[in-house]
Amino acid sequence: MSSLGELPSNPNPGDGKGWRGRWKDLQLQGHRGDMAPDHLSVRQMREEEKALVVELLKDGVKDTENRVALHALTRPPALLLLAAASSGLRFVLASFALALLLPVALAVAALKLMVRMRWGSLPSPCGPGGPWVAVWGSDDVCGVLALSPGAAGGSLAVARLAVARWHRRRGVGTKLLAFAEARARAWARQEGGPRARLTVPAPVGARGATALLEGRGYQPEGGWGWMGHTFVREFTKEF
Repeated sequence: MSSLGELPSNPNPGDGKGWRGRWKDLQLQGHRGDMAPDHLSVRQMREEEKALVVELLKDGVKDTENRVALHALTRPPALLLLAAASSGLRFVLASFALALLLPVALAVAALKLMVRMRWGSLPSPCGPGGPWVAVWGSDDVCGVLALSPGAAGGSLAVARLAVARWHRRRGVGTKLLAFAEARARAWARQEGGPRARLTVPAPVGARGATALLEGRGYQPEGGWGWMGHTFVREFTKEF
């Protein structure tokens, strides 16, 4: 490593560590708090950073999948279905505890898999470009952003936005969001839209993300869920 907390742009394959080893090294360095965040910028992701960015997304989606699973399985319709499934399994399985826990375990696994498939990997390249990464200094990747065309003409939607957990509450999310807004303005001019519009999804219970979006003037407009219960809210801003 060129300096503490930095990941060299051309990693040495002979150092005995894969990207997972480097990922754990960066976690330890961040927890020690001895990094010097003297400069934060956003730039296009480099090809050699792809594996690290995917690890960052997978780590970030863990909080999201837990929130979504907890919120979804504590809604009345879900509790009713789980109770019905447990009652049916009691006639098949000899163990009452297994009949009670198996539907819950399968539901949690299915919800987590759904969230990972939606946000735990890099999206395919599309018109707006990207993905982009936030970096401290020159090479210390601490966040990722990907955009996709929105439903309305000339609008954009945030497809991926994640910040490494040891860099949170340091302005990285705000920097990435401001960059996304600038790209939305440029995209609206390119597509001939009357106004720029950016949509950002946030899972229910993500108070930090919700506070950031509302503080920047975003308004909740819809979302997605199940049986009338919203699991992920969509915040929209026009500018």
